[in-house]
Amino acid sequence: MSNGDKIKIEELKLVTDWDKTFPRDGRVDHSKVTFVNRYGITLAADLYKPICMAGKLPAIAVCGPFGAVKEQAAGIYAQEMAARGYLTIAFDPSFTGESGGVPRYVASPDINTEDFSAAVDCLLSRDDVNQEQIGVIGICGWGGMAVNAVASDTRIKAVVASTMYDMSRVTGSGYFDSSDEPTRYELRRQLNLQRLEDVSKGQYALGGGVADPLPADAPAFVQDYYDYYKTKRGYHPRSLNSNGGWNKTSALSFLNMPLMAYAGEIRSAVMLIHGEKAHSLYFSIDTYRKLVENWCPGTPNNKVLMVITGASHTDLYDRMDVIPFDSMDIFFKEHFRE
Repeated sequence: MSNGDKIKIEELKLVTDWDKTFPRDGRVDHSKVTFVNRYGITLAADLYKPICMAGKLPAIAVCGPFGAVKEQAAGIYAQEMAARGYLTIAFDPSFTGESGGVPRYVASPDINTEDFSAAVDCLLSRDDVNQEQIGVIGICGWGGMAVNAVASDTRIKAVVASTMYDMSRVTGSGYFDSSDEPTRYELRRQLNLQRLEDVSKGQYALGGGVADPLPADAPAFVQDYYDYYKTKRGYHPRSLNSNGGWNKTSALSFLNMPLMAYAGEIRSAVMLIHGEKAHSLYFSIDTYRKLVENWCPGTPNNKVLMVITGASHTDLYDRMDVIPFDSMDIFFKEHFRE
């Protein structure tokens, strides 16, 4: 029997300076690592490791928000969890940030779910990681990807989805499920016309990041996005949302491939965290219902929905006084012991 292709790691150009949107924590060592997903795309990650701990550590892979880079919210989560005793990586998804993959600025429900499993491969290949204590954290659109990943990857013992979006649902049904079949058909028609335009011009059109200038009638949640991505608070030069946005035709795959089809079969522990005032809260509420649809009352339930009083969607990106790190730490420690 012949062997398959060898795994090849692309040599990526990685920034060596501290270029994060948050300050460095002296309790944590930082370095950069690369790894390859099942599609041969090399991903870049920041690795955070607690300085005062040795031996095999519990480990967590972090990604998100959708359209962000690892130097933004994902890095905040990864660094803080490392300060609490975990080895963590915050990675850029395929086609974005410092990670490889062409064309640039493409999202895919399949490939981006795979990115999480590739990050687990990276963690499990390390000598300083406890093989039985692997978790993931997904933020915003990568919260849905994280839940999707744990549905297929039995190596993941626990997952936290913070301020999550279901990107397939919001793409196909619009915000608050406001789109109907004719609206979806028109969107498909426009996106397929865009495909032809891209081919004829020899260049992929971008959809644009967060609106700038901000329209006077912008909804509150769009104002919140602007306040994060377009200001000193969260702006980063490699962030899609801070700049030109996603490839326009990325939406096609999300229209046709729903996420979390097997969420009800997840045996691993899942914690959904959302803000009470977040426009996106309904994604977590409905996902929790899927997660527990096969649960029998009177038996242990390892699925949790935590709603943070007064919090908005973007409060859970970077507000250290709002993100429930204590609860997340307790959740991971409890389920890593099982």
